[in-house]
Amino acid sequence: MTIAAEVMPIDKALAQYDPVMGLEVHVELNTKSKMFCGCPTEFGAAPNTQTCPVCLGLPGALPVVNARAVESAIKIGLALNCEIAEWCRFARKNYFYPDMPKNFQTSQYDEPIAFNGWTEVVVDGETYRIEIERAHMEEDTGKSTHIGGATGRIHGASHSLVDYNRAGIPLIEIVTKTIEVPGEKAAAVARAYVSMLRDLLLALDVSDVRMDQGSLRCDANVSLKPRGATTFGTRTETKNVNSFRSVERAVTYEITRQAAVLSTGGKVIQETRHWHEDTGITTSGREKSDAEDYRYFPEPDLVPVAPSREWVEELRATLPEPPSVRRARLQQEWGFTDLEMRDVVNGNALELIVSTIELGVPPSAAKKWWLGELARYANESGTELGSLDVGPGEVAEVQKLVDDGTLNDKLARQVFEGLLAGEGTPAEIIEKRGLALVSDDSALLEAIDRAIAANPDVVEKVNSGKPAAAGALIGAVMKDMRGQADAAKVRQLLNEKLGI
Repeated sequence: MTIAAEVMPIDKALAQYDPVMGLEVHVELNTKSKMFCGCPTEFGAAPNTQTCPVCLGLPGALPVVNARAVESAIKIGLALNCEIAEWCRFARKNYFYPDMPKNFQTSQYDEPIAFNGWTEVVVDGETYRIEIERAHMEEDTGKSTHIGGATGRIHGASHSLVDYNRAGIPLIEIVTKTIEVPGEKAAAVARAYVSMLRDLLLALDVSDVRMDQGSLRCDANVSLKPRGATTFGTRTETKNVNSFRSVERAVTYEITRQAAVLSTGGKVIQETRHWHEDTGITTSGREKSDAEDYRYFPEPDLVPVAPSREWVEELRATLPEPPSVRRARLQQEWGFTDLEMRDVVNGNALELIVSTIELGVPPSAAKKWWLGELARYANESGTELGSLDVGPGEVAEVQKLVDDGTLNDKLARQVFEGLLAGEGTPAEIIEKRGLALVSDDSALLEAIDRAIAANPDVVEKVNSGKPAAAGALIGAVMKDMRGQADAAKVRQLLNEKLGI
């Protein structure tokens, strides 16, 4: 059981202290093989089945740099407006973890492939510039699973298991320079930055950025200084935060926890801390090492990486439209309001809507289905919107049936219900459920006659100069037809019948 430390209310904390942040984002690349060997990188394979002498660090095994990983690193650096090194090399970062088979990590230290960049995020209409210190290449570690404890951590566990499949997977670590923004915006800026990076990396097609699978992880460094002071306080590093919401919550919690420590005369310890998603708190991990403690030295088994300027410019020419620019363009083309576009992005529906519109569906209709019926089902079933058994093709097919008068929106929702239940194609579902609109005027006129006969008071209101009262008659007809009538057609026939 984790016990929360004493915290200070956030408003009070920000009245006394200014937060200072630094964000380190680790990105697993989507290369087919590992950083220095040919082992596959597929997620979810049986433990320890994707290893070899190189990624296990066995004697005599020599690494070779993955060229596609270098290419991805350069593209990431260019997209973050970084300078790309003409010459860089790998280093050994020496420390012991049971899930790191070599007892050192092959990384980059003072010679990263990309450095001195910048990007921007927008929060509440304000643009904040984030300076990028570096983006460097390294390899991931393995994964330890602690058995027998209540928290899943090593404390209290009876034993631990190690899976080395992840050891050696290519990583890019993107490190910001110091981030100082108005205190009340700090946590939101951190969240917006990680969200922006995810969108950018997806657009570059260098990673699947699945935060739930650990292919995008954020370490949040936070410190406090008294309001108006220039000297930074002692920082903590909250490790491996793996959702946008958690990044925001972890930064907020550290501000309130550190403020409580400082306000009582205590000292913040420079340490790594663990984030607990269930309780929304951080707990102490280990005292944080400084760079010199890792005893970095150049990796003797790898030659330097020296990307030619021609290659760098070729890669620059392949960069996609920046996600923020693309979203603004699409919003204008679609005629969406800022709130509507925010809902599309927050609902992870942007690419689904793009694909649906490309199949001929009007933007408003595409948004209606993806953020309405389909999003509701995804939320209720705990499924990712893009993982539903309904895709842009099915949405386009259903919308075509609405456009040609076979369905109305109410019936279309029942078709989607059938699609999600695996009842077949839209045409098969319409036939099985008997969902097609009644297009026979004689059947509609009979229903209109029944509605008129059953509601003489409404007819009297219409005849006395209150045409809006006819809405009740239309409703009666739609109920009679079990919703399988075109309301516009019913209105037309009713108006003709009553002489409106």
